[in-house]
Amino acid sequence: MEKLKMHSLDVTQDNIAKIKELFPGCVTEARDEASGKLRLAVDFDQLRQELSDSIVEGPQERYRLDWPGKREALALANAPVGKTLRPLISESENFLETRNIFIEGDNLDVLKTLQENFLGKVKMIYVDPPYNTGRDFVYRDDFAENSREYLRQSMQQSAEGEKLIANPEFSGRFHSNWLSMIYARLKVARNLLSEDGIIFISIDDVEVDNLKKVCNEVFGEGNFIGCAGRITKKSNNKGEFWAPNFDYILTYAKSSDFAEPFFGGVNFDAYKEIDDEGPRAGEPYQLVRLYMSTIQNRNPDQRFWVECPDGSRVIPPGSTFPPVRPNLGDGIWRWSKQKFEAERDRIVVKRVRSSNLVSDSGEPALWNVFTKTYLADVIENATAKPNSFIEGHINQLGSHELKKLGIPFSYSKPTSLIEYLAEISKTKGDDIILDFFGGSGTTAEAVLSLNSKTGDRRRFIVAQIPEEIDPNQDAYKQGYRYITEIAKERIRRAGKKICEGDSHSDWNRDVGFRVLKVDTSNMKGIYYRPDELSQGDLIEAVDNVKPDRTPEDLLFQVLVDWGVDLTLPIRSETLQEKTVFFVDDNALVACFDTGISEDLVKELAKHEPLRVVFRDNGFISDAVKINVEQIFRQLSPSTEVRSL
Repeated sequence: MEKLKMHSLDVTQDNIAKIKELFPGCVTEARDEASGKLRLAVDFDQLRQELSDSIVEGPQERYRLDWPGKREALALANAPVGKTLRPLISESENFLETRNIFIEGDNLDVLKTLQENFLGKVKMIYVDPPYNTGRDFVYRDDFAENSREYLRQSMQQSAEGEKLIANPEFSGRFHSNWLSMIYARLKVARNLLSEDGIIFISIDDVEVDNLKKVCNEVFGEGNFIGCAGRITKKSNNKGEFWAPNFDYILTYAKSSDFAEPFFGGVNFDAYKEIDDEGPRAGEPYQLVRLYMSTIQNRNPDQRFWVECPDGSRVIPPGSTFPPVRPNLGDGIWRWSKQKFEAERDRIVVKRVRSSNLVSDSGEPALWNVFTKTYLADVIENATAKPNSFIEGHINQLGSHELKKLGIPFSYSKPTSLIEYLAEISKTKGDDIILDFFGGSGTTAEAVLSLNSKTGDRRRFIVAQIPEEIDPNQDAYKQGYRYITEIAKERIRRAGKKICEGDSHSDWNRDVGFRVLKVDTSNMKGIYYRPDELSQGDLIEAVDNVKPDRTPEDLLFQVLVDWGVDLTLPIRSETLQEKTVFFVDDNALVACFDTGISEDLVKELAKHEPLRVVFRDNGFISDAVKINVEQIFRQLSPSTEVRSL
């Protein structure tokens, strides 16, 4: 029994709880000087760092995971990035209409750039980061200090070079580099998760303990969902002591208060039948026998005759017949007579080779009775929880999938694993699934495959750095130079193959993807000292757009800066000989041509867009430029007008 507190509200602890919601990593444990008991306390050094884009020093002793370079990583995570996303239309599939995105670039830049567009909108994140093998990373964060500097910072070596501990080779230099890399990215990724969002992180036993501590700081220990083990290989002769054949999937919620409970998963392959009539036409289902011998009950409502297409009747085996109360051991249907009549549209009576039912002549029946079990109902009503030990999704399946597609890549998780995670976390509708360690595009293919089965319209955002391929690998010999090239080709081939197979009738068959590239701003640098500018520079600065940038480049710069969903459909029209972009019809209208007249401005205003943007020097005269806002104020007063 809890005791009365006998004191007023502890405002300090209440305020600390509020800080914890915003900055989980800034709340730690501290010993109360008066009582000597542990209680929650604010790590002010960490909080100062969260609120600063420069490195903040602080020697306070506390319970936390620390390593050389952590402050730099946090500062980097908080620092803004002056980059944009440029569309690569020729490398995309169905660029204008697809709602899937593939982004080339360092994933830290990608995550920062996406914050305005997808803040709090991502339902699920799955990442399979590079495991810490002790080799260099391809992510260029400037974390890789030299050995001497690392030893000095970690107090393993004096300023004079004298060793302070034994065996520094095993002290974790590579742990620091790896942790700095993952820490910065998880800090930013958390911002993208929706309130009910979930993140799954695959990791091996080298860093699982450190990664869990990092995630506890980033997401909050109270938002830890669990850690699942996954069988990776059926057999393995590697390893000096244990033969490693499993890895881990750390799972965190953005907020455990809003996250939906997992359910046990569904064997989609069992739902091969498609309803061709009635209110549920087009839905996948499987047939389940109405009679099961394991059901023991003496309810007469569940023992009755069922008429077959040839006029005969069937009933479960037994010695009594309706309406007499069944004897103990008599077979009964799973459904009552009332439910049977109410849901006749779900009843299927099929002629079979063998049946355990009895005909009205007393002979073994030639028919069996089934009910339709719809996939959608199972997903919605399932209550079973998935096991924390995952089998059936070994890495070899991923290799086979790539081989079938003719894709030369050796390291890939199976798509079935990502489908399974998306399924148990209840992604549906047009939920966004993000993978910022995209690799060969496994997550992208998994989303397309799952949509084809369920009829949903989940969207993927996959990011991958253009990592160079080793010339000795088969992929290089086949003409691939970067992993991003492999991923894009895989998604193309997988999408085509999925479209050729059976699919849900409600599926929109969106297997396209927009390829975007992280790049510098489309705008020229305009910040100079007065003594650095000439008159010619001032004239040239009238047009502040870089000469190599296209109207599509400018459009995506606007989408990024304005925080508009990058997956919205885009339509291009020619109006009064000018190219005009319509994003989601009237969510945003843009024209970056020059020579824009007042008539065109009025025509665009009639569409009543939510936002409209023009090139700053794109108007035919200063008078038109001055009148733009007034025109929209009269014809479409709710439109937000901007220029670049």
